[in-house]
Amino acid sequence: MQKYIMVSCLVLLTACSTVEQQAVTTKQSQTSETAQTPAKIQTQEPMSPSFDCTKAQGQVETLICHDGELAQLDRQMAQVYKAAVVNIPAVEQPKAMQRGWIKGRNDCWKAQDVRECTLQNYKGRIIELQIQGGLLEVPPAVVFDCGVHPQISAVFYTQLDPVTAVFTFSSEKVGEQQLLATNVRSGSGAKYQGRNFEFWEHQGEASVRFFDDSYRCKLLK
Repeated sequence: MQKYIMVSCLVLLTACSTVEQQAVTTKQSQTSETAQTPAKIQTQEPMSPSFDCTKAQGQVETLICHDGELAQLDRQMAQVYKAAVVNIPAVEQPKAMQRGWIKGRNDCWKAQDVRECTLQNYKGRIIELQIQGGLLEVPPAVVFDCGVHPQISAVFYTQLDPVTAVFTFSSEKVGEQQLLATNVRSGSGAKYQGRNFEFWEHQGEASVRFFDDSYRCKLLK
């Protein structure tokens, strides 16, 4: 009888020892996996821009190579440019325009906030290419009568963020000019600002500033 008791005790001790070893092994495995997880995250490389960062020149290009969001915007811009350039007439010199934009982007080193300047340059250029390249559905145009000044035809791309408008001036005196402007915050109405241009519309009436010239226009119905 004592033999059976001793044997049973030995079996129980062996079983307990096995369970403890399995628990220790499982804990060590979990600890090992936990320790390895951050290492995997740390080894992930940030997204690269469309250009070769080993040839980056200047403060702005170096910033883009070390900033994931800017690098992603650069790749997006490159893809949009590739799709748009085939639809832009050669007479508009899209390649020269793109080179000029890159130069302007790189001039952001002069800005007080270099990153914000670079970010806004990318966002604006992507929208510009989408519109020029016919990559977006074109909303119907509305026309504003400006008295002695040329009429303004406006197309508002409300599907964009920020909302962007293309304003076209057409007259014998100035010919045809197209201006791109984005919606900005205002106390009332809808305000759009572009390069040397501002269009502020409220209830069918708009105040326009083009360079130093200011005048008012009214929506034609």
